Amino acid sequence: MEVRPLGKTGRNVTVITLGGCGLGQLSQEQADNAVALAMDHSINMIDVAPSYGNAEARLAPWIEKYRNQFFIAEKTMERTKEGAWKELNRSLNTLDVKYFDLYQFHGVSTMEELQQITGRNGALEAFTEAQEAGLINAIGLTCHADVRIPLKAVDLIDLDTVLVPVNGAALAHPHPANDFRPLLEKVGDKNIGVTAIKTIAKRRWISEPQYNTWYEPLDDPEWVTAAVNFTLSQKGVTTCPLPCDVRLWPLFLKAGETYSKMSEEEQSTFVNRARNNGFTPLYPE
Repeated sequence: MEVRPLGKTGRNVTVITLGGCGLGQLSQEQADNAVALAMDHSINMIDVAPSYGNAEARLAPWIEKYRNQFFIAEKTMERTKEGAWKELNRSLNTLDVKYFDLYQFHGVSTMEELQQITGRNGALEAFTEAQEAGLINAIGLTCHADVRIPLKAVDLIDLDTVLVPVNGAALAHPHPANDFRPLLEKVGDKNIGVTAIKTIAKRRWISEPQYNTWYEPLDDPEWVTAAVNFTLSQKGVTTCPLPCDVRLWPLFLKAGETYSKMSEEEQSTFVNRARNNGFTPLYPE
Protein backbone atom coordinates (compact mmCIF):
# COMPACT_ATOMS: atom_id res chain seq x y z
CA MET A 1 0.00 0.00 0.00
CA GLU A 2 1.41 3.40 -1.00
CA VAL A 3 2.17 5.85 1.80
CA ARG A 4 2.09 9.66 1.61
CA PRO A 5 3.12 12.48 3.96
CA LEU A 6 0.19 13.81 5.99
CA GLY A 7 0.80 17.53 5.76
CA LYS A 8 2.68 19.12 8.65
CA THR A 9 2.29 16.10 10.93
CA GLY A 10 5.63 14.74 9.78
CA ARG A 11 4.14 11.27 9.41
CA ASN A 12 3.65 9.07 6.37
CA VAL A 13 0.32 7.24 6.25
CA THR A 14 -1.21 4.70 3.90
CA VAL A 15 -3.45 6.01 1.13
CA ILE A 16 -6.28 4.03 2.71
CA THR A 17 -7.27 4.67 6.34
CA LEU A 18 -9.17 2.33 8.65
CA GLY A 19 -12.44 4.22 9.07
CA GLY A 20 -13.80 3.46 12.52
CA CYS A 21 -17.41 4.17 11.59
CA GLY A 22 -17.63 0.73 9.98
CA LEU A 23 -16.95 -1.01 13.30
CA GLY A 24 -19.36 0.75 15.63
CA GLN A 25 -22.35 -1.59 15.19
CA LEU A 26 -20.39 -4.85 14.98
CA SER A 27 -19.67 -7.51 17.56
CA GLN A 28 -16.08 -7.74 18.77
CA GLU A 29 -15.54 -10.88 16.66
CA GLN A 30 -16.86 -9.16 13.52
CA ALA A 31 -14.79 -6.08 14.24
CA ASP A 32 -11.69 -8.21 14.82
CA ASN A 33 -12.10 -9.80 11.39
CA ALA A 34 -12.45 -6.39 9.75
CA VAL A 35 -9.42 -4.90 11.51
CA ALA A 36 -7.35 -7.98 10.69
CA LEU A 37 -8.28 -7.56 7.02
CA ALA A 38 -7.15 -3.93 7.09
CA MET A 39 -3.89 -4.85 8.77
CA ASP A 40 -3.30 -7.57 6.20
CA HIS A 41 -3.29 -4.72 3.69
CA SER A 42 -0.71 -2.77 5.75
CA ILE A 43 -3.10 0.01 6.83
CA ASN A 44 -1.31 2.24 9.36
CA MET A 45 -3.86 5.00 10.08
CA ILE A 46 -7.07 4.80 12.11
CA ASP A 47 -9.78 7.47 12.06
CA VAL A 48 -12.31 7.08 14.87
CA ALA A 49 -14.78 9.09 16.94
CA PRO A 50 -16.96 8.67 20.04
CA SER A 51 -20.01 9.16 17.82
CA TYR A 52 -19.22 5.94 15.92
CA GLY A 53 -21.16 3.64 18.21
CA ASN A 54 -18.86 1.13 19.92
CA ALA A 55 -15.95 1.74 17.53
CA GLU A 56 -13.51 2.94 20.18
CA ALA A 57 -14.19 -0.13 22.34
CA ARG A 58 -13.86 -2.46 19.35
CA LEU A 59 -10.51 -0.93 18.40
CA ALA A 60 -9.10 -0.80 21.92
CA PRO A 61 -7.65 -4.37 21.98
CA TRP A 62 -5.90 -3.78 18.67
CA ILE A 63 -4.49 -0.43 19.66
CA GLU A 64 -3.24 -1.87 22.94
CA LYS A 65 -1.30 -4.50 21.00
CA TYR A 66 -0.17 -2.45 17.99
CA ARG A 67 -0.14 1.17 19.22
CA ASN A 68 3.25 1.95 17.66
CA GLN A 69 2.08 0.78 14.23
CA PHE A 70 -0.88 3.14 14.02
CA PHE A 71 -1.33 6.85 13.43
CA ILE A 72 -4.50 7.48 15.43
CA ALA A 73 -6.84 10.28 14.38
CA GLU A 74 -9.52 10.90 17.01
CA LYS A 75 -12.41 13.41 16.92
CA THR A 76 -14.85 15.36 19.06
CA MET A 77 -18.13 17.08 18.27
CA GLU A 78 -17.85 19.17 21.42
CA ARG A 79 -17.56 22.89 20.67
CA THR A 80 -16.71 24.25 24.13
CA LYS A 81 -13.43 24.11 26.00
CA GLU A 82 -14.93 22.15 28.89
CA GLY A 83 -16.76 19.70 26.65
CA ALA A 84 -13.74 19.05 24.45
CA TRP A 85 -11.49 18.40 27.45
CA LYS A 86 -13.95 15.92 28.93
CA GLU A 87 -14.41 14.01 25.68
CA LEU A 88 -10.68 13.95 24.96
CA ASN A 89 -10.02 12.37 28.34
CA ARG A 90 -12.83 9.83 27.85
CA SER A 91 -11.39 8.78 24.49
CA LEU A 92 -7.86 8.51 25.89
CA ASN A 93 -9.18 6.29 28.67
CA THR A 94 -11.37 4.15 26.39
CA LEU A 95 -8.52 3.45 24.01
CA ASP A 96 -6.02 3.32 26.89
CA VAL A 97 -3.45 5.52 25.16
CA LYS A 98 -1.32 8.41 26.41
CA TYR A 99 -1.83 10.63 23.38
CA PHE A 100 -3.46 10.91 19.96
CA ASP A 101 -1.46 11.60 16.84
CA LEU A 102 -4.27 13.81 15.58
CA TYR A 103 -7.31 15.32 17.30
CA GLN A 104 -10.04 16.85 15.16
CA PHE A 105 -13.01 19.18 15.44
CA HIS A 106 -15.59 16.77 14.07
CA GLY A 107 -18.37 17.55 11.60
CA VAL A 108 -18.15 21.33 11.61
CA SER A 109 -21.04 22.35 9.37
CA THR A 110 -21.79 26.03 10.02
CA MET A 111 -19.92 29.28 10.46
CA GLU A 112 -21.60 29.63 13.85
CA GLU A 113 -19.97 26.39 15.03
CA LEU A 114 -16.62 27.59 13.75
CA GLN A 115 -17.04 30.85 15.65
CA GLN A 116 -17.91 28.97 18.83
CA ILE A 117 -14.87 26.71 18.46
CA THR A 118 -12.49 29.63 17.99
CA GLY A 119 -14.18 32.00 20.47
CA ARG A 120 -13.72 32.53 24.18
CA ASN A 121 -13.88 29.18 26.06
CA GLY A 122 -14.20 27.41 22.73
CA ALA A 123 -12.88 23.94 21.94
CA LEU A 124 -9.76 25.40 20.33
CA GLU A 125 -8.54 26.46 23.76
CA ALA A 126 -8.75 22.84 24.96
CA PHE A 127 -6.99 21.59 21.84
CA THR A 128 -4.15 24.07 22.29
CA GLU A 129 -3.68 23.19 25.96
CA ALA A 130 -3.83 19.47 25.20
CA GLN A 131 -1.20 19.89 22.51
CA GLU A 132 1.07 21.76 24.91
CA ALA A 133 0.57 18.96 27.44
CA GLY A 134 1.54 16.28 24.91
CA LEU A 135 -1.90 14.68 24.80
CA ILE A 136 -2.34 15.42 21.09
CA ASN A 137 0.31 15.95 18.46
CA ALA A 138 -1.62 17.56 15.61
CA ILE A 139 -4.90 19.44 15.17
CA GLY A 140 -7.44 18.88 12.41
CA LEU A 141 -10.96 19.75 11.34
CA THR A 142 -13.54 17.59 9.60
CA CYS A 143 -16.46 18.72 7.48
CA HIS A 144 -19.03 16.47 5.83
CA ALA A 145 -21.00 19.13 4.02
CA ASP A 146 -20.13 22.70 2.96
CA VAL A 147 -16.44 22.82 2.01
CA ARG A 148 -16.51 26.60 2.44
CA ILE A 149 -16.37 25.97 6.20
CA PRO A 150 -12.86 24.45 6.19
CA LEU A 151 -11.87 26.99 3.56
CA LYS A 152 -12.55 29.66 6.19
CA ALA A 153 -11.23 27.58 9.08
CA VAL A 154 -7.71 27.35 7.69
CA ASP A 155 -7.48 31.14 8.06
CA LEU A 156 -8.62 31.04 11.69
CA ILE A 157 -6.86 27.94 13.04
CA ASP A 158 -3.33 26.63 12.54
CA LEU A 159 -4.59 23.30 11.23
CA ASP A 160 -2.40 20.33 10.38
CA THR A 161 -5.14 18.43 8.53
CA VAL A 162 -8.64 18.67 7.10
CA LEU A 163 -11.09 15.87 6.35
CA VAL A 164 -13.62 16.63 3.58
CA PRO A 165 -15.63 14.91 0.82
CA VAL A 166 -13.62 14.52 -2.39
CA ASN A 167 -15.37 12.52 -5.09
CA GLY A 168 -16.48 12.52 -8.70
CA ALA A 169 -20.12 13.12 -7.80
CA ALA A 170 -19.25 16.60 -6.55
CA LEU A 171 -17.70 17.67 -9.83
CA ALA A 172 -20.49 16.08 -11.85
CA HIS A 173 -22.57 19.06 -10.69
CA PRO A 174 -20.14 21.48 -8.99
CA HIS A 175 -21.42 24.08 -6.52
CA PRO A 176 -19.48 26.31 -4.09
CA ALA A 177 -20.62 24.02 -1.26
CA ASN A 178 -19.20 20.84 -2.80
CA ASP A 179 -16.41 21.98 -5.17
CA PHE A 180 -13.36 20.83 -3.24
CA ARG A 181 -10.81 22.26 -5.69
CA PRO A 182 -10.38 25.74 -4.13
CA LEU A 183 -9.89 24.12 -0.72
CA LEU A 184 -7.31 21.64 -1.99
CA GLU A 185 -5.39 24.47 -3.62
CA LYS A 186 -5.41 26.54 -0.43
CA VAL A 187 -4.44 23.76 1.96
CA GLY A 188 -1.73 22.69 -0.46
CA ASP A 189 -0.14 26.11 -0.15
CA LYS A 190 -0.21 25.73 3.64
CA ASN A 191 1.05 22.11 3.67
CA ILE A 192 -2.12 20.89 5.36
CA GLY A 193 -2.82 17.17 5.01
CA VAL A 194 -6.09 16.02 3.45
CA THR A 195 -8.21 13.01 4.35
CA ALA A 196 -10.78 12.51 1.57
CA ILE A 197 -14.11 11.01 2.59
CA LYS A 198 -17.14 9.78 0.61
CA THR A 199 -14.78 8.49 -2.10
CA ILE A 200 -17.27 5.96 -3.50
CA ALA A 201 -20.44 8.00 -2.98
CA LYS A 202 -22.75 7.96 -6.00
CA ARG A 203 -25.66 9.98 -4.59
CA ARG A 204 -28.06 10.08 -1.68
CA TRP A 205 -30.25 6.99 -1.41
CA ILE A 206 -33.23 7.10 -3.76
CA SER A 207 -34.37 3.58 -2.81
CA GLU A 208 -34.28 1.35 0.27
CA PRO A 209 -30.69 1.41 1.62
CA GLN A 210 -28.71 -1.76 0.93
CA TYR A 211 -25.64 -0.78 2.96
CA ASN A 212 -24.93 0.85 6.32
CA THR A 213 -24.01 4.09 4.61
CA TRP A 214 -26.20 7.18 4.53
CA TYR A 215 -25.38 7.62 0.83
CA GLU A 216 -25.64 5.12 -2.02
CA PRO A 217 -22.13 3.71 -2.48
CA LEU A 218 -20.55 2.24 -5.56
CA ASP A 219 -20.17 -1.52 -5.27
CA ASP A 220 -19.10 -2.50 -8.78
CA PRO A 221 -15.35 -3.30 -8.77
CA GLU A 222 -14.63 -1.26 -11.90
CA TRP A 223 -16.44 1.81 -10.55
CA VAL A 224 -14.87 1.48 -7.09
CA THR A 225 -11.40 1.29 -8.60
CA ALA A 226 -12.05 4.30 -10.80
CA ALA A 227 -13.50 6.31 -7.91
CA VAL A 228 -10.53 5.58 -5.64
CA ASN A 229 -8.11 6.41 -8.45
CA PHE A 230 -9.94 9.70 -9.05
CA THR A 231 -9.88 10.80 -5.40
CA LEU A 232 -6.27 9.81 -4.78
CA SER A 233 -5.25 11.63 -7.98
CA GLN A 234 -6.42 14.98 -6.61
CA LYS A 235 -3.47 17.16 -5.70
CA GLY A 236 -2.94 17.29 -1.95
CA VAL A 237 -5.09 14.29 -1.00
CA THR A 238 -3.22 12.01 1.37
CA THR A 239 -5.60 9.22 2.32
CA CYS A 240 -9.18 7.91 2.04
CA PRO A 241 -10.99 6.19 4.95
CA LEU A 242 -12.72 2.88 4.41
CA PRO A 243 -16.53 3.24 4.10
CA CYS A 244 -18.99 2.70 6.96
CA ASP A 245 -20.01 -0.80 5.82
CA VAL A 246 -17.31 -3.45 6.18
CA ARG A 247 -18.85 -5.43 3.30
CA LEU A 248 -17.36 -2.79 1.01
CA TRP A 249 -13.89 -2.98 2.53
CA PRO A 250 -12.41 -5.74 0.33
CA LEU A 251 -13.22 -3.84 -2.88
CA PHE A 252 -11.95 -0.57 -1.43
CA LEU A 253 -8.73 -2.11 -0.13
CA LYS A 254 -8.02 -3.77 -3.46
CA ALA A 255 -8.56 -0.45 -5.24
CA GLY A 256 -6.13 1.21 -2.85
CA GLU A 257 -3.46 -1.40 -3.44
CA THR A 258 -3.79 -1.18 -7.22
CA TYR A 259 -4.05 2.63 -7.28
CA SER A 260 -2.96 4.23 -10.54
CA LYS A 261 -2.79 8.00 -10.91
CA MET A 262 -5.29 9.44 -13.38
CA SER A 263 -4.22 12.02 -15.92
CA GLU A 264 -6.29 15.20 -16.18
CA GLU A 265 -7.94 13.78 -19.28
CA GLU A 266 -8.81 10.55 -17.46
CA GLN A 267 -10.23 12.54 -14.56
CA SER A 268 -12.45 14.54 -16.92
CA THR A 269 -13.61 11.33 -18.55
CA PHE A 270 -14.48 9.87 -15.14
CA VAL A 271 -16.50 12.95 -14.15
CA ASN A 272 -18.40 12.85 -17.45
CA ARG A 273 -19.14 9.16 -16.97
CA ALA A 274 -20.31 9.87 -13.44
CA ARG A 275 -22.64 12.62 -14.64
CA ASN A 276 -24.06 10.37 -17.36
CA ASN A 277 -24.63 7.54 -14.87
CA GLY A 278 -26.72 9.44 -12.36
CA PHE A 279 -24.06 10.59 -9.90
CA THR A 280 -25.22 13.61 -7.92
CA PRO A 281 -23.47 15.58 -5.14
CA LEU A 282 -24.34 14.84 -1.53
CA TYR A 283 -24.36 18.58 -0.88
CA PRO A 284 -26.13 20.89 -1.30
CA GLU A 285 -29.29 18.81 -0.94
